[in-house]
Amino acid sequence: MELLCHQPRRTTSVLWPEDIDRRLNILVRAAAAAGERTSRAELLAALVAAVDVEPEQVAALLHHYRRLPADTLASDETRDDLPAVRTPGPRRVASP
Repeated sequence: MELLCHQPRRTTSVLWPEDIDRRLNILVRAAAAAGERTSRAELLAALVAAVDVEPEQVAALLHHYRRLPADTLASDETRDDLPAVRTPGPRRVASP
């Protein structure tokens, strides 16, 4: 049986508020706290796959998001209870 998570990949570009981007990082850290090794891409895929394709539910989700106050995710900045995770890619070298 082929698993959905092993199907060919497709690149996408997402433009969204900075606080949403930080929330995605927090969710990756939450997964790490639960013992899961994951990536931002895999977590986004899991979230998309989890949503039922019911027009009214999708519309309600959008309406809820569009009414969130700008400071809704402000508490994410202080999540010291979650482990830090290293993101893939080149590392910055400290200047001597």
